[in-house]
Amino acid sequence: MQIRSLGLVDYQPTFDAMRAFTESRGPDTPDELWLCEHPPVYTQGLAGKAEHVLFNPHGIPVVQSNRGGQVTYHGPGQVVAYPLVDLKRLGIYVKEYVYRVEHCVIKTLASFGVTGHRVAGAPGIYVKLDDPFGHAALTGPADPRDPFRGLGKISALGIKVSNHCTYHGVALNIAMDLSPFEGINPCGYAGLRTVDLATLGVSADWATAAARLADKLAVHLSP
Repeated sequence: MQIRSLGLVDYQPTFDAMRAFTESRGPDTPDELWLCEHPPVYTQGLAGKAEHVLFNPHGIPVVQSNRGGQVTYHGPGQVVAYPLVDLKRLGIYVKEYVYRVEHCVIKTLASFGVTGHRVAGAPGIYVKLDDPFGHAALTGPADPRDPFRGLGKISALGIKVSNHCTYHGVALNIAMDLSPFEGINPCGYAGLRTVDLATLGVSADWATAAARLADKLAVHLSP
């Protein structure tokens, strides 16, 4: 897997480039992993509903995307990883791919001492707000009235698969201005709190976090 660090790049041209890469690749095209940050932008997935953008006092652009899921926010201080992977060559299906990407985020968080959790039916990775460093698993079924009670979302995931090849990917919050998340229902969930490593008291620079996530993705998404 070839790893490309793109730096701070606008969302729309990056989206267009990875879609073009995916549409033009052949069975022997090497997989790539793109790492970047985006200037402030809201992106809507295919299931996105306009009402999940609650208010936008900063005039942040809202871009329609063809990934799965609903609205999320990207901004500086967030590691965005776009694995461009041929699932057929890797010998796995979408469910296993999502599991592996989430596993890599969990392992990256663990390298900073933070315990990440999955929530059934809600892609991405979450942390316990009252004990982000504890190792206890989530217990019992979620409260249907508030499935994210006591949790904060630290990583969002949204993918597109075309001709068994993936694009879009995963975002991990490191040290960012979180206030734009207050203007949306993150991933379509009203009241879901979004956090980053800095919120949890973890000091981490973007380059270190990006390198750790990239290393894990390269291992778990390579044949």
